[in-house]
Amino acid sequence: MSIRKVVIPVAGLGTRLYPTTKALPKEMLPLGKYPAIQHVVEEMATVNLKKVLFITSRAKSIIQNQFDDNLDVVAHLNQSGQLADMGHLDYSSRDIEFFYTRQQIPANSSKPQGTGAAIATAESFVDNEHFVVAYGDTLIDSHQSLSFIGRMIEAHLKHNATCTIGVRPVPTELISRYGIVKPASNQDLEAESFAIDDVVEKPATQDAPSNMAISARYIFGPEIFAEIRKLQPTTDGELGITDAIRGLIQSGHTVRCVPLGKDEIRYDIGNHESYYKAFIDFALQDPDCGEAIRAYLQTL
Repeated sequence: MSIRKVVIPVAGLGTRLYPTTKALPKEMLPLGKYPAIQHVVEEMATVNLKKVLFITSRAKSIIQNQFDDNLDVVAHLNQSGQLADMGHLDYSSRDIEFFYTRQQIPANSSKPQGTGAAIATAESFVDNEHFVVAYGDTLIDSHQSLSFIGRMIEAHLKHNATCTIGVRPVPTELISRYGIVKPASNQDLEAESFAIDDVVEKPATQDAPSNMAISARYIFGPEIFAEIRKLQPTTDGELGITDAIRGLIQSGHTVRCVPLGKDEIRYDIGNHESYYKAFIDFALQDPDCGEAIRAYLQTL
């Protein structure tokens, strides 16, 4: 078995970043020279995930434009001798394919129905294969020889898992913001991967089974779709993927976690503070401007 497909949900409203995201989706906010969503696609490309499905919405057509070949720009660059500047952004030459489908908003709602509903729209694209899910507003900065998503795929295949979840430890005061996993007994949480017995969405600190939080990367077998179909909407009308994962565990499927490395960084651009920090970090890493930006910051 090989894993070659990735599903990227990008249909969310991004209200925590208003007014910045009133007209521009948060996934298109720049981090250094590239929009956030492009960093996610490049992260997936490092492990040969070359079939990419965006779960999008009516307001997110700009994401499709970002990955389309702009023939006018290509012609201009060719005439000016700058075509080589496209480099790795020439996705067709790298055999990377993009697909798009829209997550519909229910008639009695004003927002999409959550991650579970988004993933459900990918069933025909997945076509009974195992696949990756990567959130479009979260980046994993990894400089290891095998990236975070690469290690997840390796562990998933090694243990013949139905679901593999990327996780990281979070401070006690942040536990209630995340899905938290319950490791199986006698598991080494610093091993390449570990088994879990349960996962709980945003538990109270005193009820949390660990401090290991889900980190916006998953690998699923096609069995996840049956579990999503069993879900009932929560009080806010959403179908959360956490309950579908619980269903897999309760049905006896193998569900494992891969922890983020100590030198790997998770960037979540879901609010202004985290976005500002991420932008600064990526600006400092820019090979052309990074040192100048660092010098400027030191003058402030």
